[in-house]
Amino acid sequence: MILYVLFLKFTTVQRNTFLFTLLIIVVTIIASMIAWPSGPNLNIPTFNISKELKIHEGLDLKGGTQLTYQADLSSISYKEQADAVSGVINIIDYRINQLGVAEPIIQSSGQDKIIVELPGINDINQAINLIGKTAQLKFMAEPATPNNETSMTDPAWWTPTELTGANLKKADIQIDSQTNKPVVTLEFNDQGKELFAQLTRENMQKKIAIFLDNALISYPTVQTEITDGNAIIEGSFSMEQAKNLKIQLNSGALPVPVKLISQSNIGATLGNEAMKTSVIAGLIGFLLIVLFLLINYRIPGLLASIALTIYILISISIFKLIPVTITLAGAAAFILSIGMAVDANILIFERTKEELRTGKILRSAIEAGFNRAWSSIRDANFSTLITCAILWFVGTGTIRGFALTLAIGVLVSMFSAITITRTFLRLFFGNNDNSQVFGIKQS
Repeated sequence: MILYVLFLKFTTVQRNTFLFTLLIIVVTIIASMIAWPSGPNLNIPTFNISKELKIHEGLDLKGGTQLTYQADLSSISYKEQADAVSGVINIIDYRINQLGVAEPIIQSSGQDKIIVELPGINDINQAINLIGKTAQLKFMAEPATPNNETSMTDPAWWTPTELTGANLKKADIQIDSQTNKPVVTLEFNDQGKELFAQLTRENMQKKIAIFLDNALISYPTVQTEITDGNAIIEGSFSMEQAKNLKIQLNSGALPVPVKLISQSNIGATLGNEAMKTSVIAGLIGFLLIVLFLLINYRIPGLLASIALTIYILISISIFKLIPVTITLAGAAAFILSIGMAVDANILIFERTKEELRTGKILRSAIEAGFNRAWSSIRDANFSTLITCAILWFVGTGTIRGFALTLAIGVLVSMFSAITITRTFLRLFFGNNDNSQVFGIKQS
C-alpha cells in the first residue's frame, strides 16, 4: 500500500521509468533462462505445448548433405507448374521425415529446382532413393469387415481399388456459396470418371480413403453416386488446410519426376571449427565495442553496454523460441545487428552531447537527444528491414536465413536502444544535471 501511494506521487516520466525498469528486469531474467545453453525446455501441458529450446544449427555448422533436384515439368501446363513443384516439396518433406532427419530444409530454387538440406544425415543413399520416387496417390474403399488388428491410418485396414492418382486430372479449391467455406474439388479423366462412378455407387454412406505414399490424407463419406467425374470434398476446412489438401492431391495427380543434379557433403568438423571461430570473433567484437563505449561515453557507455548485453540475450532467446536455424551467414547477420544496435546508441549519445553544448541541463538533453535521434534510427532500420524482406522473398537457403536473422536483430536493437538504454539513462540521470557524465563541461 505504501509503495502504491509513493507510485501515485511520481511524475508521468518517473512512473514510466519505474514500469519499464520492472519490464526490463523480468524480460532479462526470462531471456537469460532461455538463452542459457542448457536452458529449460518449454512444456505447457494445458495448451499442449512441448518444445525443446536449443540453437538449431544449419547444414554448414552441423554437417550433412545438400541435394539439388530438378523437376521435369515438360508435361505440366505453365499455370499448374507452381502447384506441381509445391506438391513435390510436400512429398519430399513427408519422406524425409520418415527417415527421422532433424530439421531438414526443403525449398524451391527458380522455377524447377528443389534444394534439400539434411543436417546430420548418415544413410544418404537411402534418402536419395526415397526422394527420387514419384508420389503415389491411391483411393481405397471402406471394408465390409474392418481389420481390427490395424488402424484406419494403415492402408491394410481399407480395401484396394483401381482408382489412383493417374486417373485424377487435378484438385482445386472453391468457396461454397451456402457455407462460405472452402471445399476441395476433384476432376477425374475419362477412365477415372468410370472408376469413380462405380466406387461411389458401391460405397454409398461409406468412407473413401485417399492415401499419398501410404499416408492417409483424407477420408470423405460418399453422399451420392457421382457419374460426371467431378467431386467435392467438404469439411470444416480453413483455407490453409484446403490448400494443403489440394497440394497433396495434385502431387499425386501430377506425378512429377525429379532428377538429382548435384550433391555436396559438409563435414561436422568444418562446421564446428567455423562456429568456434564465429563465436570468438563475436566475443572480440563485443569487447571492443564495450571498450569504445566506455572510453567515449563513460557511465552512459557502461549503461549502453549493459543494454547491449540484454539485447544479445533477447535475440538468442528469440532464435531458440521460433526456432531460427543458424548458419554461418546467420551468425554474420547477428554480429552485424549488434553493430547496428551500437550505432543507434551512438546516434543518441552524440545528439545528447549536442544538446548539452547548447546549454541544456542533462535530463532535458537526454530527452531531446532521443527525440532527435529517433528519426535517423527509424529510417536506417526500416530501410534495412525492407532489404531483409526483399532478400527473404527472392532469396533461397542461406540468403533467407541471413535476412531473417538480421531482421530479428534489427527489431530487437530498436527496442534495446529506444526502451532499455533510455530507461537506464532516465533511471540514473533523471535528477542529475551534471553534464560531465558525458564528458561535456558547461561554462
